[in-house]
Amino acid sequence: MTPTRAAAPPDELAGVFERHARELLRYCTRRVGAQVAEDVVAETFLVAHERRARFDPERGEWLPWLYGIATNILRRHRRIEIQALRDNMRAVAADEAGHDEAAAQRVDAQRSVARLSAVLAKLPSRQRDVLMLFAVAELEYGEIAEALGIPLGSVQSALHRARAKVRAALDEDGAR
Repeated sequence: MTPTRAAAPPDELAGVFERHARELLRYCTRRVGAQVAEDVVAETFLVAHERRARFDPERGEWLPWLYGIATNILRRHRRIEIQALRDNMRAVAADEAGHDEAAAQRVDAQRSVARLSAVLAKLPSRQRDVLMLFAVAELEYGEIAEALGIPLGSVQSALHRARAKVRAALDEDGAR
């Protein structure tokens, strides 16, 4: 493959790391936990370094490109993410004790988190990726499209479907 432009110099990538590593780490930590997130971010920047000749600043900024790489790596870690969500559900189920009102509220909140975790674990990967990039990374629709390499309409559709499923789960929780 012939690169379309000269590769970004290493000092430019160092600056990109300084500007964006913390934000990527926050996003990845919320998806797969702190220990795996550090590996994902490190792998993201390794891939970015290897593919730096493919980055085209005229198509967008570094951050959405890095989120796209991180999201692809996270897909490989999907089993870990789903296991973390299921562990969260089990932890809530195990923590049913509590007699005072504050404890009851905590248990209710934990049940909602468990239900939400179950819904997130069951979402198709595209819907989960779009929702997480929107809600956790706080990317705009266009940035999500760029990060995942999908059309803007697909982002809107996936986000709408994911929100509907999450909303239904939360409404169902409220009815109980």
